[in-house]
Amino acid sequence: MLISCKIRKDESIYFKLCKIPEIKNCLITFGSYDIVAEFETTSSEEMNEVISSKIR
Repeated sequence: MLISCKIRKDESIYFKLCKIPEIKNCLITFGSYDIVAEFETTSSEEMNEVISSKIR
């Protein structure tokens, strides 16, 4: 998942994302997007739930 953040919020968002069990890898980047988060779920329904309730 590619994430854009407000200025200077990337680090705090990064640390919050790292606490989500489904997030397997998370990186702060430079460019169009501020964070790249890789997550793993067992179904598309679970993926929607993680995005809706834990990431947004």
